[in-house]
Amino acid sequence: MLFRKDVEPCCAYCVHGAYIDDESVICVKKGVVKSWGKCRRFEYDPLKRQPEAPSKPMTKGFKEEDFEI
Repeated sequence: MLFRKDVEPCCAYCVHGAYIDDESVICVKKGVVKSWGKCRRFEYDPLKRQPEAPSKPMTKGFKEEDFEI
């Protein structure tokens, strides 16, 4: 769901912002702000989203024989 249009405004995902460190973003419009901040000039940039890590496959209960042809 990285490219959906109804994203909650957040400076970390804005076109105008760039990360300084883990908690701060430098904004073209507002200067240095917190990454969870927001303003009315928010424009969503889907390329700045970090996708969720994929879940690990369930491997318990299998033997090597289960994977042989």
